[in-house]
Amino acid sequence: MDYFMKTLLNAVLLSFFLLLPFQTVAAGDDLTEKDKTAHVYKMYENYKNDFPTVKDIYPAKALELLNEDRVVFVDVREEKEIEVSSLPNTVSRGEFMGNQDAYQKFTIVTYCTVGYRSGKFAEEMEQKGISVYNLAGGILAWVLEGGKVYKNGAETNRVHVYGKEWDYLPREYESVKFGLFDRLF
Repeated sequence: MDYFMKTLLNAVLLSFFLLLPFQTVAAGDDLTEKDKTAHVYKMYENYKNDFPTVKDIYPAKALELLNEDRVVFVDVREEKEIEVSSLPNTVSRGEFMGNQDAYQKFTIVTYCTVGYRSGKFAEEMEQKGISVYNLAGGILAWVLEGGKVYKNGAETNRVHVYGKEWDYLPREYESVKFGLFDRLF
């Protein structure tokens, strides 16, 4: 096979892998649930250095507020991540920003996969004088601590974990990772 044909074949194969819409993979490795939880919180604590003044809320307290109908979650992930699953009583970042007054009687909790993007959003809100909390450990900690996730109003066991380095879900959950093309665009 000449150089041109090899290059063309490589380009076609690379395009195929880049265009895969998402990958479904087995959740995590052989860590215990306790070890996964500890790892997620350690990741979050490292990220927290980038937004040290943001108020945290942990899943147990957020679940308590949810059971009392006193919380609204603001999901700051991309729409394609939200389409996989989200926390109950969730609005998107856009919905929240478009109608903040509708949520005044609730405790506002921002979240993402592990808490970095939502921490940065919470910091923005704090600078605008809007009181919000960031869910420590994000959706990963939520499910590791017993919280449920939903798609179209029905409970699901699928969670978008963004990438391999954040794949720390309970064993009964299915990790969803998008392909490189989706991550870039």
